[in-house]
Amino acid sequence: MENLLNHIIKTNKKYANYGQVASYIPELRKSNAEDLGICIIDKNNKIYCAGDYKTKFTIQSVSKTIILAMALMDNDWSYVFSKVGMEPSGDPFNSIMKLETDDTTKPCNPMINAGAIVTTSLIKGDSLKEKEERMLSFFRKISKNENLNINKAVYESEKLTGDRNRAMAYLLKNDGVIAGDVDEILDLYFKQCSIEVDAVDLARIGLLFANYGVDIETGERVLSESVSRMVKTFMVTCGMYDSSGEFAIKVGIPAKSGVGGGIMASVPKKMGIGVYGPSLDKKGNSIAGIKVLEDLSKQLELSIF
Repeated sequence: MENLLNHIIKTNKKYANYGQVASYIPELRKSNAEDLGICIIDKNNKIYCAGDYKTKFTIQSVSKTIILAMALMDNDWSYVFSKVGMEPSGDPFNSIMKLETDDTTKPCNPMINAGAIVTTSLIKGDSLKEKEERMLSFFRKISKNENLNINKAVYESEKLTGDRNRAMAYLLKNDGVIAGDVDEILDLYFKQCSIEVDAVDLARIGLLFANYGVDIETGERVLSESVSRMVKTFMVTCGMYDSSGEFAIKVGIPAKSGVGGGIMASVPKKMGIGVYGPSLDKKGNSIAGIKVLEDLSKQLELSIF
């Protein structure tokens, strides 16, 4: 397996030259565009890695899957989906357009920024501090990494440049979609996106979803089967932004990307995959990372379709 992974990384490294690192968050400009790494953890808990899999990066939108799971655990599902929809948007991840032009004021799905701000607002806690502690504790538990933490420099950078997200949040507040203090909700949202991980962390989280919420090592049920299934379904339909359909055809596995360069993928009952490649295509997905997953899916016949 490691020979295959090394070959796939080496073959696809050139694609990084066709993209660019995220620049709208100043701190993300510091990423090395040529980095490319992968980690796979299979159903027998065997770990296979290649390339720059140890490189730290911020989780960004991959966090939306985990926050959605928390929101579904904290609230009645009917309440969650009265606030956020279940349909692909067909628009960029940071689009604000449909909040004003659709018949309904709620965001299309939890994988775009507006929808993720809604699910973040549904995390329980008596204070911002308690919510942050609960969030970090959950991220650490499912990644099995007690050292997981918020990258303060990226958080400050996100907060400084997050005016589009602020505009969304105030629209959502105005329309009664979110309740509570907008600044606190956004603070938690910026912090969740700024949690620092590596490809191994993403593979471990991906494996939990692949195993329908059961910890592969201990047998503990961390997520209900239905929450795990629901999150994976959103990953298929909306996880790669407005490239989700093409990704489903070419790769065919549940996956979620982030502008930090990470992609988390879950192959049901088989494996969790973490990929890192910060050079992005125009839709905000890792350009070389997608190529890696295409090759891996073909070689191992991973498509669920």
